[in-house]
Amino acid sequence: MRLSFTTKAVIALALFAALLSCVKFDHCYNSNWTGVGVDVHECYSDLPALYDARGLVNHLWPYSSATNSVEYPPLTGVVMWATAMITPHGANSDKYYFLINIFLLALLFIGTAVLVSKMNPNKWYLLPLLPAVIASMYINWDLWAVITAVAAIYWFDRKRFDLSALTLSVSIATKFFPIVLLIPILTIFIHRREFARALRYLFITAGFWLAINLPFMFTTPSGWWRFFKLNGERPADLGSLWQALNIFNINPLHINFYWIVLFLLTSLVVVRCLFRRATIPRLAEIAFIFVALFTAFNKVYSPQYVLWLAPLAVIALTRKGDRAAFWVWQGAEALYHFAIWEYLGGYAGAKFALPPSWYAAFILIRISASLFFALRILLSTRPKASQEVEFLHSSVGS
Repeated sequence: MRLSFTTKAVIALALFAALLSCVKFDHCYNSNWTGVGVDVHECYSDLPALYDARGLVNHLWPYSSATNSVEYPPLTGVVMWATAMITPHGANSDKYYFLINIFLLALLFIGTAVLVSKMNPNKWYLLPLLPAVIASMYINWDLWAVITAVAAIYWFDRKRFDLSALTLSVSIATKFFPIVLLIPILTIFIHRREFARALRYLFITAGFWLAINLPFMFTTPSGWWRFFKLNGERPADLGSLWQALNIFNINPLHINFYWIVLFLLTSLVVVRCLFRRATIPRLAEIAFIFVALFTAFNKVYSPQYVLWLAPLAVIALTRKGDRAAFWVWQGAEALYHFAIWEYLGGYAGAKFALPPSWYAAFILIRISASLFFALRILLSTRPKASQEVEFLHSSVGS
């Protein structure tokens, strides 16, 4: 099959971004991820860190321990274990492990860029050019979930609902965040009064997710549960609204309750706005809004979470008026990426570290910018006034 010129351009630019990201991690690779330079050069990666810390170097099954299992859903653990199994042993095995994994992550990023180009042929090039995306590509295994989440959106908007549901279940079984996409998906179905399709979509997603998880639940239940346990017990962590408040000596109790309530309430406001419209936008146009709300109020915002948001932002960027808000948000993400590592450098003994109050300010700037862009998308996807009048007339008539 011959590739189109656009597809070739997408692959070339995404490959360039993947190679550029390798340069960003080069210092840590050469220093074997030791010393203060890990934070100063902003090149920390979970890939070699967890290879040793979770016993993957010894080919341990990732869910075999109740206290030291990997802190991710099953499919991420399988990827971590499978790549460890093909990693050559020796003094530099952690480096080989890193190289094997970033090769696969680069392929996933290229695949994600191709999907984005199909959903937004006019703005796809932004994804591989975003500094925060390039800087975050090899921090963790998130791209395994990102590509399947984007694929689920792609299939949904093409009315291949069963395939979308299957893909989404794989994504949720890889990193849990794509479960948030069920809110806009169900909103679209209900707005269209397609209740049977909504139930079928939920049944397929939940059923296949359960089929993936059941073997882990029965064979290594405590190891499988550790992901949920850690997230439930996690205090206010890096990059979160709650950590910023703590730095400013505001220490709310019961943040598990507060963050979930804030996310659900703000999501409900968005859903209500969408229900009041004559026509509902495509999933590609509104998915960013809900994931942005999730990351704004969650108890942690790791720097690689920009990989969750960036593809959704690019596919939603179909209106000229949204561009300024997009770049405001991306500028804030780039600043936050700098801020978190310079802040952590202070704990590692860096000479010039970012003070905690400055870091907290950058957290709030990033959250505000993401919510600003989400609001801009919500407002710009409103139908024309003539469509609203027609909708109101039909509602009154019925």
